[in-house]
Amino acid sequence: MLAYQNLYIDGAWRQPAGPGLIDVLSASTEEVMGAVPEGRPEDVHAAVAAAQKAFHGPWGETTVEERAHWIDKLAAGLKERAERVASTIAQEVGSPMSMATSIQAGLPVAVTQSYAKLIREAKLEHEIGNSLVVREPIGVVAAITPWNYPLHQIMAKVAPALAAGCTVVLKPSEVAPLNAFILAETAMAIGLPAGVLNIVTGYGPLVGEAMVAHPGVDMVSFTGSLRAGKRVGALAAESIKKVTLELGGKSAFVVLDDAPFEKAIPAGARNAMLNSGQTCSAWTRMVVPRSRQQEAVALARQAIESLKLGDPMDSGTRLGPLISATQRERVEGYIDRGRSEGARLVTGGGRPPAFDRGYYVEPTIFADVDSRMVIAQEEIFGPVLSILPYDSEDDAVRIANDTIYGLAGGVWSGDPARAMKVARRMRTGQVDVNGGKYNALAPFGGYKQSGIGRELGLYGLEEYLQIKSIAR
Repeated sequence: MLAYQNLYIDGAWRQPAGPGLIDVLSASTEEVMGAVPEGRPEDVHAAVAAAQKAFHGPWGETTVEERAHWIDKLAAGLKERAERVASTIAQEVGSPMSMATSIQAGLPVAVTQSYAKLIREAKLEHEIGNSLVVREPIGVVAAITPWNYPLHQIMAKVAPALAAGCTVVLKPSEVAPLNAFILAETAMAIGLPAGVLNIVTGYGPLVGEAMVAHPGVDMVSFTGSLRAGKRVGALAAESIKKVTLELGGKSAFVVLDDAPFEKAIPAGARNAMLNSGQTCSAWTRMVVPRSRQQEAVALARQAIESLKLGDPMDSGTRLGPLISATQRERVEGYIDRGRSEGARLVTGGGRPPAFDRGYYVEPTIFADVDSRMVIAQEEIFGPVLSILPYDSEDDAVRIANDTIYGLAGGVWSGDPARAMKVARRMRTGQVDVNGGKYNALAPFGGYKQSGIGRELGLYGLEEYLQIKSIAR
């Protein structure tokens, strides 16, 4: 039982304004595994004041090398706690330990390390004629993060913000907040200057909105649902704050007719199931030649049914539960909708009978899916793969682009040049070609209603910098 009574504000544990606590449930046992304070707007005010004081004081006076040094220490501290981070997130989110170790705990360390290197190499000043153009930190950043990759999403905001010279007020998801307190403990252990990072837990409509609307906040970085992102954007617009938004996705994996199906289809199917489908960039729409749909269905089914569904703490588990009862009901509603719309259920579609506890849903495949169906248009955020047949390459591209989202995608062809040609036609922020590997230094973000701005790498750093022109 990890019960936190206080918030991390101004470099210390601070008693919250109210007595309320938010229970954190284990995704696999449904039991209370911890609790965090239910923050209030008064706590946000205190956190922003601390962030402002640090920004205009000691942190604002640090050199690039000093900031890089602190970020290196933060990365090292998280690495020392990697086993604890992985175990905590495996229970909070339901991510299998094999994935929690490499991704949920490992990726935040790698991302944090990358920003120490990037800020050391960044060119923050250059001359244009008689003007000196400088890049300066934007100020106090409100970071609001989701639950599916909680610490990774936190460090994808905190690390570049600190590298740029900003200070941060963070609201982690109330569904998976315990890992954020491990970050707070790390910051305290390394002696991170007071006010540079502040953490206020609570609910979005109260704490999140107080952060976005606060006049002392200069920028909002939000990752979450499209609905919540629209609300954040509207609130931030009232005070003309800069906003970056990483929202939903309904990514397509286009398998061309000359692709090696025995490699491409299993890779696409496993991608759709990553983190039990609770991945915004997952390829949840597999777009295949109509003449080879049955072959694709058989290979996808084989790949998915070979993934062991089980306790996330079991080293052999490859698929865990969903994070909550609410999320399970949402996913089950979409599965019912797929059936009613006439899609062909290939496998899954229910709750696995072997589990009487935990928010489990069977990995599910629908075939004969039409692009107009709800399951092909809306983000399900669960282990549900839709297979859509196409009649020509142009038709495949049309289907791939036929949603309000544009976050990620993939394409596979026996001809790399042909695959690249299709990738360039896809209206999406990232495309993997022929199984291209994940690159933590590449920009991450979306087209259309998948968001505004980019995270990770140099492009992620630039989001936290203002540009000033000084004529001489």
